[in-house]
Amino acid sequence: MNNLPQNYFANPLDLNLKLSGTFGELRSNHFHSGLDIKTNQRTGANVLATASGYVSRIKIERYGYGKALYITHPNGYTSVYAHLEKFSPRIENYVKKKQYQNESYSIQLFPKDLELRVDQGEQVAYSGNSGGSGGPHLHFEIRDSAARPINPLLMGIEIPDTKRPLVKQIKAYPLKETSTINGKHEAQLLRLIPLKGGKFKVEPFSAYGEIGIGVNTIDQQNGANNQNGIFHMVTHWNGTQIFEITFDRYAFNESRYINQMIDYEHFKTTKSRIARLYIPEGSPLSLYQNDVNKGVLQLFDAGTTHSYRIAIEDYKKNAVEINMSIKNDAGPGALISPTNGQLTYVDHNITYKEQKGAFSLVIPKGALYKSLLMDISQNADTLQVHSDIIPLHKNIVISYNISAKENDNLKQYYIGRVTDWGAVYHVNTKRRGNILSAATRTLGTYAISKDDVPPTIIPVNFKDKQWITNNKILSLKIDDAETGVDAYRATVNGKFILMEYDYKTGVLTHDFEDGVVTDTENELKVIVTDNVGNSTTFEATFYRKS
Repeated sequence: MNNLPQNYFANPLDLNLKLSGTFGELRSNHFHSGLDIKTNQRTGANVLATASGYVSRIKIERYGYGKALYITHPNGYTSVYAHLEKFSPRIENYVKKKQYQNESYSIQLFPKDLELRVDQGEQVAYSGNSGGSGGPHLHFEIRDSAARPINPLLMGIEIPDTKRPLVKQIKAYPLKETSTINGKHEAQLLRLIPLKGGKFKVEPFSAYGEIGIGVNTIDQQNGANNQNGIFHMVTHWNGTQIFEITFDRYAFNESRYINQMIDYEHFKTTKSRIARLYIPEGSPLSLYQNDVNKGVLQLFDAGTTHSYRIAIEDYKKNAVEINMSIKNDAGPGALISPTNGQLTYVDHNITYKEQKGAFSLVIPKGALYKSLLMDISQNADTLQVHSDIIPLHKNIVISYNISAKENDNLKQYYIGRVTDWGAVYHVNTKRRGNILSAATRTLGTYAISKDDVPPTIIPVNFKDKQWITNNKILSLKIDDAETGVDAYRATVNGKFILMEYDYKTGVLTHDFEDGVVTDTENELKVIVTDNVGNSTTFEATFYRKS
């Protein structure tokens, strides 16, 4: 990575850079693909082109990155700016023209080289909180010519950092049926003992067979207390390096393998992520480097004591070290296998198909990372597909024959995921004839549900028959309690008006500066549809001086 351009990219904000998220950070179902830069808990900070180039892509969506801007640079790299509030005036005008042409708020554009050129340091947007953002900040990325995200810190973006990483947990895993930790065939958390100078030791333990170690570690930078990801980890077994991982660059199609890299069940039950310091079977992650036996520990010589060391660094080489002593246990006697009960064996190398009452289930080849015994059962209109302590890499498909309900309004039925507390969340459901089907990458309990309640629409800053000449915006709150808002459309005097939808607040907003509303008397019509097709129409009259 030493051939990367230095001093080419400048800071994307005219603020002192402080991070709420680092590159490669462990997130739900993905590695973080950039830097999350703080904007002092406010929106509207000036977002600057990190280098000269041209705007090559603009994407606006309700979720995900929200409002995002992509700039391609002459050296082949592309910078990305996401969760924006709005674009600079020149770009904003370009985007709104296209939105009105398409009569859609959500849009994706690919300007040509000469359409929107920008200079380094030129303002291109204002920071915001759009899309799936959890608070105001700028998500910033640099991608290479193969569209792989790369750690911006490797390109000279400077973040002050004199803090060492923090270590929270260490866990040991038996990796084969005959492997044991302290005489038991089960994963165990190990006691961490802090020492001086950023060092830790682990209470000695014994083990037999093939063993893996995992660590829960975070990093922090100066000026912020966010629990961010680390940059580099290396392990040594009896003085020899056997594993290394560096969060420098990866491909997007690798990202979901994070669920194989972490202890997924531990995360789902405790909300803390333990990263495995060995390479799971079949993992293609390019983040791994320089391994011996995939980082797996071999303990077969009874009575021998081994040393294991973990070195963890952030980008500024602030480091911590963990040392442990592992005594080689004798091989186990007869291990007690768990009773299978009613569990079903699912081979991850073969597509599994099952019919359970009116349900059918397909778990495609490769959806599971390894073969497993799973709890698959049906009770009336409910199907249990194990529980969400096992990760899925591909969608499974759940189908249901609703012929028994054909005297009802079949369009209002859907497949929903049942939470531990009994709530039902809509899963995108398709219907072909009398067959409902839904694809999902989450195991758990699914039920057939019906939504016959249409969305609600409530005006926020106006009333029917009201003069609103001084209003800069027109706002309505929309909601659908069961299956959620799918689509909306607004017109004034029969003419389409652009309304921005913030799903976090449920507010639709029209900016009168768009210049579409020009009459004194205006007939507003808003139609909102939910995810099973129930719709609500809201109509009102408002007045503005023309």
